[in-house]
Amino acid sequence: MLSYDFFQRPTIQVAKDLLGKSIVRVDRGKKIIGQIVETEAYLGPNDRAAHSFGGKITPRNKIVYHPGGYIYIYLVYGMYWQLNFVTAQANQPECVLIRALEPIQPNSEETKIKPNGPGKLCRYLNLDKSFYGWDLCQGEKIWLENGAKISSDLIISAPRVNIDYAGQYWSRRKLRFYIKDNQWVSRFS
Repeated sequence: MLSYDFFQRPTIQVAKDLLGKSIVRVDRGKKIIGQIVETEAYLGPNDRAAHSFGGKITPRNKIVYHPGGYIYIYLVYGMYWQLNFVTAQANQPECVLIRALEPIQPNSEETKIKPNGPGKLCRYLNLDKSFYGWDLCQGEKIWLENGAKISSDLIISAPRVNIDYAGQYWSRRKLRFYIKDNQWVSRFS
């Protein structure tokens, strides 16, 4: 199981180092395991695409002000949950969006869902608002484990997806990371 120290480092490094790690989810007594193959970094108050841009604190984003190691999950378009891991230190509101998983141990009900996008990933893992603020380092219903070590030459950097509203500088920064040639990466790669 990953420790708080893993998450409480610079967000870009955490976003890259999450590639190859395994998410383990226990749902109705069965384990669902997926390897993280795509992430996006959100860099706090200066990042125009981050929910904490400008130092904003709301009931929805207040968990990102905690030290790294917690889940930040929220709904977009009124129907798609988005799984994020809080990173960095307390009062440094940053996080990493988990964009895609490669199934390692699916459970039978989830095999029809391809977790190659953030909304589908949450459906695949059966995640919802009840996971908001979940401690990833306690290991009860969901946690992370070391998986394959991904060499730096296999990590592709690209702009984040669907953030044109953040302006030219932030929408073009290469803060999305994925494993080269992995078939489970979202269609934006």
